[in-house]
Amino acid sequence: MKHILAAVALTLTLGVIGAGSVHAEYVLPYPGYMPGNKLYVISRLIDTLRQPFYFGNISAYKYHLGLSDKYLVEAKTLFEYKQYLLASDALLRSDSEFARVPVYLRRAASEGKDVRALELQLREAAARHTQVLTGLQSGLPDTFEWKPEKSDATTLSIKDMLRQSGMVRDNAVLTL
Repeated sequence: MKHILAAVALTLTLGVIGAGSVHAEYVLPYPGYMPGNKLYVISRLIDTLRQPFYFGNISAYKYHLGLSDKYLVEAKTLFEYKQYLLASDALLRSDSEFARVPVYLRRAASEGKDVRALELQLREAAARHTQVLTGLQSGLPDTFEWKPEKSDATTLSIKDMLRQSGMVRDNAVLTL
C-alpha cells in the first residue's frame, strides 16, 4: 500500500510540475509529392483550387502559411538532392506565399480580432524557416550553371537566393 501511495504521489507531482512547461517548437510538414511523381501536378492543382475556400482573413493566413511551409520543405528536399532548378522554383513559391501572410494578419487585426497568438506563430515560423535556409547555405554551391543540350545555359545564384528568402521572412515579421 505504501508503494502505491508513493507512486501516485510521484505521478501527481511530476504531472503538476511538467504541465506548465510544455511548449512545442514550430514544426514543418513532411514533404509531400515531389516533382517527377505522377500525383505532383494534381497536388499543385488542388493547392490552387482550395484557395477560394479560405475566404476569411485568419483562414487565409493559415492557408498561405501552410503553403509556404510545404514549398519550403519541397525546396529543402530538392536542394539536398541537387535538383537546383526545381528547388529554386519551390523556394520562390514559398517566398511568395510567406510574403502574403502578414497582410491577412493585419486585416484580421483591423477587424478587431485578437491575433496575438497568430503573430507569435508567424514569428516562430519565420525563425524556423530562417533556420532551414541557414542550414542549407553551408552545403550548397554559391552558384550553379545548368547547361541544357538545346538551349542557353541558366545560372542560379543559390546563396543570393537563400539570403533573399531570409529577407522575405524578416520583412514579414517586421511588418507586424
